[in-house]
Amino acid sequence: MKPPLVVVFNLGAGHGEADAVRATLQRGCVEADRPLQLLEVQDPRQLAAIARQAVVQARQCGGVVVAAGGDGTINAVAQATLGSGCPFGVLPQGTFNYFSRAHGIPADTREALQVLLADHRQPAQVGLVGDRTGDRVFLVNASLGLYPQLLEDREDWKRQFGRSRLVAISAGLATLLRGHRSLRLRVEAQGSERELRTPTLFIGNNALQMQQLGFPEADAIDAGRLAVIALRPVGVPKMLGLLWRGALGRLGEAEELIRVATRQLTVRPGRRLGVLGAQRIKVATDGEVAWMRLPLTFRVAPLTLDLLRPPAAAPERQAVAEPQSTG
Repeated sequence: MKPPLVVVFNLGAGHGEADAVRATLQRGCVEADRPLQLLEVQDPRQLAAIARQAVVQARQCGGVVVAAGGDGTINAVAQATLGSGCPFGVLPQGTFNYFSRAHGIPADTREALQVLLADHRQPAQVGLVGDRTGDRVFLVNASLGLYPQLLEDREDWKRQFGRSRLVAISAGLATLLRGHRSLRLRVEAQGSERELRTPTLFIGNNALQMQQLGFPEADAIDAGRLAVIALRPVGVPKMLGLLWRGALGRLGEAEELIRVATRQLTVRPGRRLGVLGAQRIKVATDGEVAWMRLPLTFRVAPLTLDLLRPPAAAPERQAVAEPQSTG
């Protein structure tokens, strides 16, 4: 018997085409004589629990855990799947789909389903950010400071004005114009430590996103490392200029950035904050924001995802640059 597909389907992802996606999955699995177990997520608050349920079901039947949604949905399902022994598949339903595109998985649901049915597996690198309570997965990026605030403001704007690229861009501009205080951190990588003052610390785990922004560290991610980007303190005009450079795919040329490629990064409070200062901090992982406690450790996970992807798929690394998003 062919392994069943246990699909966690986020009905809120994509562009309101849930009925068409569901019909495509059901028809395609019937035609391929492939068992399908569809777990639908109507409330985003249920996502983590349903992802864990999918892993339990997949382990019981020897099936494949599949995430159908944007990068945030894929992150939550990957978090539950990592270390379970279950293969992992993706049906992209988001806007930018950085994870799936980096692994050559088509955006079209019918074509992506054929990739799952072909059952070709390759390891996919996973990033982890951990504090004393545990680890959180990131497949695309993780960040501190300004970037998590941008994401939260963007969601507030979307709730008020709807989901569109114009709304997302407007929300981002409003956040930048309002200004943001710098973080004071101590960061340790590759055996050396430095005191750092930065509005935002960004850790990339997706070569496609890094390449589209113009960072040579895209190659380092392909080689099994993380790309760490820190912004020196700058004013609003300079910040807007950097945003424009990112849209043009030339952000890697900016002198205002500190960059390093590493397998592990430790982040502690800056010495000026004292023992009790800034112990809790907002951390964004693939677009989802949560509070964590310093010190934090960002690292390449010792385990990989057993990802279903095209056998000869080359990463989509020469696409026209787009503004960054985690979808």
